[in-house]
Amino acid sequence: MATRLRLQRHGKKGKAFFHLVAADSRSKRDGKFIEKLGTYNPVANPAVIEINFDNTLAWLQKGAEMSETARAILAYKGVLHKNHLLKGVAKGALTLEQAEEKFAKWLVEKDSKIEGKKDSLSNTATKEKNARMKAEAEANIAKAAAIEAKNTPVEEVIAEEAASEEAPAMDDSTSEEVVAEEAPVAEEAPVAEEAPVAEEAPATEEAPAAEEAPAAEDSSAEEAPAAE
Repeated sequence: MATRLRLQRHGKKGKAFFHLVAADSRSKRDGKFIEKLGTYNPVANPAVIEINFDNTLAWLQKGAEMSETARAILAYKGVLHKNHLLKGVAKGALTLEQAEEKFAKWLVEKDSKIEGKKDSLSNTATKEKNARMKAEAEANIAKAAAIEAKNTPVEEVIAEEAASEEAPAMDDSTSEEVVAEEAPVAEEAPVAEEAPVAEEAPATEEAPAAEEAPAAEDSSAEEAPAAE
């Protein structure tokens, strides 16, 4: 029976959570398993991996196969590196003490890298949070200004604009000059009363001159008896 180290999916949709198990290679992915070796949470950043190191290493030493994801997880946790060192000890390439020393050094370096990544992620998250808060504050200010402008009556806006245009008030001397220049215009208005010129129409009453004609008639009439 071939044993395979692989993942079983658990959790809700969009929040996957996996178990690392040792199972028969012929069984279904989420079917029966021989032993649960750990858990893997990819939703967290960085991912959270917890495994039983010694039991997982024992399965590798027994020749258990691995899925691609399981291999990546075991490499991340150092199980593959420890197995490689133990194979070197078995071949006589190095002693067990040397293997343990090398593995301890590897763990220190790995932990340092992990902490550095956590610090980087934390700083990035802080900067993003500050930028988001600043953007929200600016958006709130703009929104408040828009609401205030919307609630301001149109009459007040017109009055404020008119007041701003009339702001440059005139000096006393300037106002006096303006009044002095405008005063004659008001006095000349009576000139328009020259309309009485039209009253000369009575001059046409000289028509009575035509009445003098009877005078001529009287003279001729009076002279007529003289002809007798």
